[in-house]
Amino acid sequence: MAGRFAPRTTRAALPHQAAADRAAASRAAASGAAASGAAASRRESASASAPASPEGPPLTREWTPPAPLDLRLVLGPLRRGPADPTFRMVGDGTFWRATRTPAGPGTLRIAHRGDRIAAAAWGPGAHWLLEGLPALLGAEDDPDAFVPRHRLLVLTRHRRPGLRLLRTGLVLESLIPSVLEQKVTTDEAYRAWRHLVRRFGTPAPGPTADLGLHVMPDPRGWAMIPSWEWHKANVDAKRSSTILRAVRVARRLEEAATMPLPEALTRLQLIPGIGPWTAAETLQRSNGAADAVTVGDLHLPGIVGHALADNRDADDEEMLRLLTPYEGQRHRATRLILLSGRIPARRAPRMQPGNIVNL
Repeated sequence: MAGRFAPRTTRAALPHQAAADRAAASRAAASGAAASGAAASRRESASASAPASPEGPPLTREWTPPAPLDLRLVLGPLRRGPADPTFRMVGDGTFWRATRTPAGPGTLRIAHRGDRIAAAAWGPGAHWLLEGLPALLGAEDDPDAFVPRHRLLVLTRHRRPGLRLLRTGLVLESLIPSVLEQKVTTDEAYRAWRHLVRRFGTPAPGPTADLGLHVMPDPRGWAMIPSWEWHKANVDAKRSSTILRAVRVARRLEEAATMPLPEALTRLQLIPGIGPWTAAETLQRSNGAADAVTVGDLHLPGIVGHALADNRDADDEEMLRLLTPYEGQRHRATRLILLSGRIPARRAPRMQPGNIVNL
């Protein structure tokens, strides 16, 4: 069979063919020189606007927030456990975030510098991350729209003036860990997220080797994870199938980041396996949705009921009734309640984590 692809024996060209060949070669040389010049011009233009190199100096930006800002409170919802491979807070108060932007992977470092915020970014997504820095830190949030009607919330807001609701503008990065948290303990979900990102993600660009930061896989990367690796991560078929359905339409889901809350909730819940709980948990982070109240949670109704009406047995219906005065700001109200420390004492044993790894 190899003989079918052997080159044919060449024959000497006839005189008129040789002249034609020389003319064609001359035209090709001239065209090649023009193309080389154009390519060089394109390379110079590209280098002038090139994003920060993953290993080179970062792009930087400083931003002055219009009001007090507590980075720990603002960025805290992005952390999925103390060993989250996409998020770190170091001892000097610097925060590191590794993510996958529409422009590619990027690493963002954020720290206070007096009354200003200093940020540095690496990787193909560096420019995108710095452009979105104010929105990430709550510049689009309007805390004055919240009017507390309970003394507990008045006091908590006074004690936490630096709380702002962040907006990442990225849906999938919040949706996937929220799906992993469905109907399991937080420790189980955090372990699964950590295993999958480290195993199938990529090291974060920039000086992050000592921090162990990773960027989560892209949609194709999630789709290519073998079934046994989901099993090793202790993720059952229901949750893994939901994630696989979501990444197949990742582009349409990312559009929800710019939609009003009702339309965004509807868009996410078109995916089987994504209900009100998962959609709200996602949009609180991706859209900075101040009214995306989490329903269907095991603990939140009792916490809200205990804080606002001394009723630790409240259900979702009762929780929504108690939050009616905060329509439009119900997520902010629940954040303040959780920050108040007024949490009912535990009465039942902790939920036992499941384990499908050895099944």
